[in-house]
Amino acid sequence: QPLTLCELADPGLDTVPSYSPFCTKVIWALRRAGLPYTSRRGAHPGVFKGLSPTGQVPVLLVGDTPVVDSTAILGRIEALSDRPMSAALSRAEQAEARLWEDYADSGLSGFLVAARWADERNWPRTKAAYFAEVPRLLAGVVARKAREGVVAALVARDVWRAGPEACWSRLEQVLDDLDARAPTEGFWVARTPSVADIGIGAMLCGLQTPLTPAQAERLGRRERLAAYLDRVRAAMASRAEATVDAPGQ
Repeated sequence: QPLTLCELADPGLDTVPSYSPFCTKVIWALRRAGLPYTSRRGAHPGVFKGLSPTGQVPVLLVGDTPVVDSTAILGRIEALSDRPMSAALSRAEQAEARLWEDYADSGLSGFLVAARWADERNWPRTKAAYFAEVPRLLAGVVARKAREGVVAALVARDVWRAGPEACWSRLEQVLDDLDARAPTEGFWVARTPSVADIGIGAMLCGLQTPLTPAQAERLGRRERLAAYLDRVRAAMASRAEATVDAPGQ
C-alpha cells in the first residue's frame, strides 16, 4: 500500500527535516526502514484536520487509512518494514527503548515547546517561522492567542508553572544527566538505532535549530551528548525516496 506522510513545511535545515519533532520522528523512521513515501505538506496542522481527530500532525496514510500519533505511526512502520529496528534488540532493550521514547515525548518535548513559545528571547523567531502564511493584519492577533494557549498548557504540564528561571535550571540538570548517560559509541540502548534514538534525537535536535539559539548553545556544551546527536542524524540520513506532493489545502 502507498504511504503518504502529512506533515509541516520543510524548514530547509540540515539539523532536522521538520520544525515538528513528531514529524521528524516519523521521517527518520521511514528513512531508516527504507520505505518510500509521498510527503504532503501543509503550512499548519489545521490543513489536515479532516484526517486527525486532534487536528495535529504527523498523519501517516497507509493507503487511504490514516494513522495518527507519532508513537503509533512508528509501530506501524515497524510492522511494514522488512528490516524493523526492533529486530536487532533483545526483549529488554526493546522495552527500554520504548520507555525512553515515551520520556522524550512527555518530558523533553516540554522544554522544546517552552524554548520556542515561552522564552521571550526566541518568541520573535518562532512567530516569524510559524505564522508567515497568516495575513499580516491577522498575524499579530492569531500569534498572540496561539501563544497564550501554548503557555497555559505549559503551566498546566508544570513546565512553566514556576517561571523561566526554574524551567531553564531544570533543563540544565536534564542536559547534564543526559550527557552523563549518553553513549560514547553506538546508540542509546544498543549498538544499533532504536525508537529511543528517534525520540530523544528528534526532541534534542529540535533545540538545535535557529529558533532557539540560547538552548542550542547550552546543548552544544555537552560534548558527549552533542556527539551522540551527530551519530543519530547520520544514522537517519535518507535511505528512502520521499516524493513531494502538492501542498495541502
